[in-house]
Amino acid sequence: MNGPQDLGGQMGFGPVAPERDEPYFHAAWEKRALGVTLTAGGMGAWNIDESRHARESLHPADYYSSSYYQIWIKALEVLLKRHGFITERDLAAGKAVDPAATPKRVLKAADVPAVLAKGGPCDRPVDTPARFQAGDHVRTKNFNPTGHTRLPRYARGKTGTIEAVRDGFVFPDSNAHGTGENPQWVYTVVFDGSEIWGEGADPTLSVSIDAWESYLEPA
Repeated sequence: MNGPQDLGGQMGFGPVAPERDEPYFHAAWEKRALGVTLTAGGMGAWNIDESRHARESLHPADYYSSSYYQIWIKALEVLLKRHGFITERDLAAGKAVDPAATPKRVLKAADVPAVLAKGGPCDRPVDTPARFQAGDHVRTKNFNPTGHTRLPRYARGKTGTIEAVRDGFVFPDSNAHGTGENPQWVYTVVFDGSEIWGEGADPTLSVSIDAWESYLEPA
């Protein structure tokens, strides 16, 4: 979807100003927000793509006025309500007042280090051979989906070159909506700066993205 998070090349937001020696957390509640989000995800009711889509589906005014972990918590409320773990009455009361769904599993404190070390690998075998090879000229599709996508707006309808063929990976566009992992080949595609940013671009600039196979067509 064309969500508020897709800011590549968007004007009017001012310069990027990295914080010098930025800490991992700016307040104690942010640590808790991270812990609660990971623990809730451990219940097994949703996957990483649905979680990401919930964050990106926030209203732009809400998204832009929220800090990083505020976005996480607001999206977590959406997920917990969607899957029956909390209700609006629970949120208003600040505690459980309504019956809730039973989680598939519960992440216990003793298991956290092993779970974090394992991560959530998304590489999968693909039954068909890769459609493209390094050196092929391709064009990204130009679409504006209503659902989740990992193809940024600035790279749609652009012509580039396959730099590398990666492995097969879960397709986020379907996985975010519960319609299957649908693994596809992923490619690193390189674009000239002028192709992305136009005639005013730095002629020495290039932009690389990782793109799922269904995003691409022969140029």
